[in-house]
Amino acid sequence: MTQETVGAAARLGDGTEKAAAGRRLVEVDALRGFALGGILLVNVLVMAGPYGAIGADPREGGADLVAHWLVVAFAEGKFYLLFSFLFGYSFTLQMSSAVRAGARFTPRMLRRLLGLFVIGALHATLLYTGDILMTYALLGLILFAARNTSVARARRAALWLYGAVSALLLLAGLGMLLADDPTSEAELRAQVAELTAAYRGDAADVIGANLRALPEALAAVLLVGGLVVAAFLAGFAAGKGQLLSGTAERRGRLRRMCVIGLAVGLPGAVVMAAGTVGPLSDRWELLSYAVGIATAPALSLAYAAGLLLWFGTPRGARTAARLAPAGRMALTNYLLQSLVMALVFTGYGLGLYGRVGTAATVCGALVLYGAQLWAGGRLLRRCRLGPVEWVLRALTVGGRPSNVRDTGHAART
Repeated sequence: MTQETVGAAARLGDGTEKAAAGRRLVEVDALRGFALGGILLVNVLVMAGPYGAIGADPREGGADLVAHWLVVAFAEGKFYLLFSFLFGYSFTLQMSSAVRAGARFTPRMLRRLLGLFVIGALHATLLYTGDILMTYALLGLILFAARNTSVARARRAALWLYGAVSALLLLAGLGMLLADDPTSEAELRAQVAELTAAYRGDAADVIGANLRALPEALAAVLLVGGLVVAAFLAGFAAGKGQLLSGTAERRGRLRRMCVIGLAVGLPGAVVMAAGTVGPLSDRWELLSYAVGIATAPALSLAYAAGLLLWFGTPRGARTAARLAPAGRMALTNYLLQSLVMALVFTGYGLGLYGRVGTAATVCGALVLYGAQLWAGGRLLRRCRLGPVEWVLRALTVGGRPSNVRDTGHAART
């Protein structure tokens, strides 16, 4: 065991020993699988037509308007934060994995982040500009630099960062409310026409549109990156404190977290949807969006706490078992979602960009998610890792890992 490995074991303390001796946490995988479905609902609206990227469709009504409103209120900005929390939690599992293997953590994690960045760059260029993998790879370096921090310091840093970013978002939204709207109706129509022509075109047109959208995607990362890092740190603190490994003893605390999260998050979600989809006028859009993003962590917290409570019941345990395989191969599923959406909506395949209503799009996404839950369960009866997870694991360990399903279910990610 190297000196770095010994140091990592000392920093993780008892939590590492428990993880090393324990099994993979079904609850963590189930939460990740649940978050995967919410991310799909948000991403599919962006990939299905131009208004998912630039604002509400003024022609939208009826079931389409209701579906759009519900997705914005209860999914947008919430599930990627839950995913980010789980990324931070899994970071501690990577540390304990290095301890068990007697390997140096630093080169393993840096190779993992580099692999994640390369996969994300290909994803953003070829399939979907709203890629989160490059964001995680870059911001993961901050978590890597903070890997020696204590649980208490990580929690404090997460709270301070969340508070600072939320305040800036709200001030920016308020400033835009007081300023004149710089986007005219003619400019909006021009943007819609440009996006529609590009994504209904051939492969070169699609890739060109994705490349042109990357600077705007980077700006969005800079805007909400602080919240992602805050979620990383919160998940890292939870992982070090083994928060998700003993939920039966924390049911009272989970109930309080769920109630507080709903009390703060639900009003913010309603304001966000009312301002970005309707019925509030366009001048409220940016402020309401800022309110929604600032309160999104509360609703994400409520989702996680509520699900952990549910997973502790017999029926909830069966639900967790169905969600867990999708979470175990979340990277494969995330990329597969983008591939299917690209084949349906862009010139790669059917070219239905801007031609399918929101309600039908959401229903189609739910069907795809259900198929992934079914297929993931069948695949992981024979394999330990999904295809892309195997590639990333190989890059991480610098070797060829076995992908034969074992019965030990060691806590590896």
